[in-house]
Amino acid sequence: MNKSGTISSSEVVETEEQQVAGQKVTWRSYMAISKTGIVKSNLITMFAGLFLAAYYTQTPLSQEPLTILLALLGAAFVIAGGCALNNYVDRDIDHKMIRTEERPSVTGELTASQVLWYGLIISGLGTLMLAAVNMTTAVIGLSGLIIYVVFYTMWTKRTTTLNTIVGSFAGAVPPLMGWAAIDPSLHPYAWSLFLILFVWQTPHFLALAMRRCEEYRAAGIPMLPVVAGFRVTKRQILLYTAALIPVSLTLFNFGAVYTTVAVVLGAGWLVLGFAGYKKYDDDIKWATHMFIYSLVYLMVLFAVMVIVHMF
Repeated sequence: MNKSGTISSSEVVETEEQQVAGQKVTWRSYMAISKTGIVKSNLITMFAGLFLAAYYTQTPLSQEPLTILLALLGAAFVIAGGCALNNYVDRDIDHKMIRTEERPSVTGELTASQVLWYGLIISGLGTLMLAAVNMTTAVIGLSGLIIYVVFYTMWTKRTTTLNTIVGSFAGAVPPLMGWAAIDPSLHPYAWSLFLILFVWQTPHFLALAMRRCEEYRAAGIPMLPVVAGFRVTKRQILLYTAALIPVSLTLFNFGAVYTTVAVVLGAGWLVLGFAGYKKYDDDIKWATHMFIYSLVYLMVLFAVMVIVHMF
């Protein structure tokens, strides 16, 4: 404490460092702030883009092992780095939410400087790996990182309900990166993959926001259910779910099997939404079912995209 009786920034850093003194920091600490679940799910959609690009450009993947390795590893590093930087920025509010209160950046297991430097270093390494593939892939990856960290985490997440839309741009770039790794010209199919993910994310994250509404309220984050209530949020979820059906059908050239699955999955999600809209007295239960279905929808749809091109 200085002569004026206030605590200086250097003393804050010193106190933070003391909190982790004696604690053993392991690789698990860094894996936790990397949000490996998010990394894995994004790599699935990225691989789908990479595989489809190879199919339509008649590029044998067996001849591109280094490209595949650098693309997937680089993307994993960039995504993990973005998640770590998100932890760094949000460390002042994460303790207010049950979902995030155990993060190493909150508990003191990792210091702020450790989280920051880890995020910057692996993001940089990931970008270099993507650049080694080609510059288009690197630019897409870096753009997604900047949108997620700067425009979403640092700006709109705390200022507007449009934060979900902004975050959706970043979340939709993995299949673009995958396609660009093989075909930098980005066929219209690549943009369809991007659009599917972009539209999908709003009903997915709004359902999550409904489930965690009180936590977001406590943290002061203006998610739509916090600001406008559940009725408006449910309406938005249904609108985006309905919009996803025609968007998914922009890839009708993938064949009858894909088209059928896309229609059935989309219609099933929409029916579940409308049925539950009036059936459930518990909005959280409705949101939970919609959230779970959104995960099933994405994994099945992208798996089918790959499978129908394998046989």
